[in-house]
Amino acid sequence: MVNFSFSLLSLEYYLLILVRIASFVAVAPFFGLSAVPTRVKIGLSATIAMIVFQLLPDPNFSYDGMISYGLIVLKEAATGLMIGAAANMCTYIVSFAGHIIDMQIGLSMAQQYNPMTRSQESITGTFYNYAVLLLLLTSNMYHYIIQAIVDSFSLVPVNGQIFQWEYLVRSMITFVTELFSIGFRIALPIFACMMAFDCVLGIMAKVAPQMNMFAVGIQIKLLMGYGVIMISIVLLPRAAEMIGEEMKLMMRMMVKGLYAG
Repeated sequence: MVNFSFSLLSLEYYLLILVRIASFVAVAPFFGLSAVPTRVKIGLSATIAMIVFQLLPDPNFSYDGMISYGLIVLKEAATGLMIGAAANMCTYIVSFAGHIIDMQIGLSMAQQYNPMTRSQESITGTFYNYAVLLLLLTSNMYHYIIQAIVDSFSLVPVNGQIFQWEYLVRSMITFVTELFSIGFRIALPIFACMMAFDCVLGIMAKVAPQMNMFAVGIQIKLLMGYGVIMISIVLLPRAAEMIGEEMKLMMRMMVKGLYAG
């Protein structure tokens, strides 16, 4: 006969752990995609929360009433959302790079709906997004993401958040700087080739003004752009590695901004 019992305090403690993990899973890369069924997200969150509940020491928090407990719930939800969003924002680096590439090759007006992000994105940005996510999956990046939210309970215990807003703002400024830096590095081969091609078109327009360089150049530019993309696709693993390192850095900085350490 199975005799399973628990106290009300343990249930409340488990629910707080579940709130942080569920908030994290809802916005984290890979797990928070719209293609992932809601039942899978709920089951994954509940399973991880049960494992974490068994690993953590006995609860040592207290509250005065429902309002106080509700504030703790909001703090745990904010903690999970901030850590998950910090990792998810790094996926916008490839979208930014794809937007720059499409502006150079003449596809900036060709936007399509991306069901993963539920937003309009450029064609090249969507291609790069899927390719980089696939490369991150093969590198077991999702293991690190799960480990990050589990380890956050060691540094930021339940109801132990100390929001250091100044540090968090500096972290966001650092991320924006890295976004432009890594995004331009990904788009640099296509950007350089298109700039050289524009110079050639400008010279030809001066040498042979009777030719319609716009009608001729836009087609050659598109074909040349896709050719450079296919040649430079071998650099995507390095780009995925840089984005993975940026994810790790952002999650560490976000966790560091939630405790006084």
